[in-house]
Amino acid sequence: MTGVVIVDNGGGNVASVRYALERLGCRAQVSADPAVVAGAARVVLPGVGAAREAMRRLAAAGLDRLLPSLTQPVLGICLGMQLLAAASDEGATECLGILPGRAERLPGGPERPVPHMGWNQLEAPAATPLLAGLRPGDYAYFVHSYALPVGPATIATCHYGLPFSAAVSHRNFHGAQFHPERSGAVGARLLANFLALAGPAWS
Repeated sequence: MTGVVIVDNGGGNVASVRYALERLGCRAQVSADPAVVAGAARVVLPGVGAAREAMRRLAAAGLDRLLPSLTQPVLGICLGMQLLAAASDEGATECLGILPGRAERLPGGPERPVPHMGWNQLEAPAATPLLAGLRPGDYAYFVHSYALPVGPATIATCHYGLPFSAAVSHRNFHGAQFHPERSGAVGARLLANFLALAGPAWS
């Protein structure tokens, strides 16, 4: 069994996620090979860019069918978290269907430019293994135009015009709308918590 695999989906944050894991002592492999992803102890699905193009890449590699069937811990980051949902309003895109609902465009305004870019506070972090050690008011770094509404899988929220899901958990699938690889100690703690989740040994 491979340790930790980062899905190579063409996102610009793949290298930074890999380096963030290395700082925690985890040397992750980057791959779009379904056999490698299926055999990983942990899977990270990063993403930057448009939902339709990201899903096209996953489908081309056969990962659109594989990812929902995984039973090991999976972490979606930013767009990767949105792809866990049923759909995205960005390009009317069908996504992986692991979580109910769809990603929606954030409401813009004179003082709320979209994309939502920069540091913002986490609200109502639940007492879950993924968020152990994180507190209300902790700052994380966001860069996104779409987000998942608050729903049954939401374990932390953030507010930008309206509340949205900052983190989710559903069975073995987890997600962070913010970028843990760019969120300092808060992001490092979330990644360390993900590596420590119950599941196959990753090292």
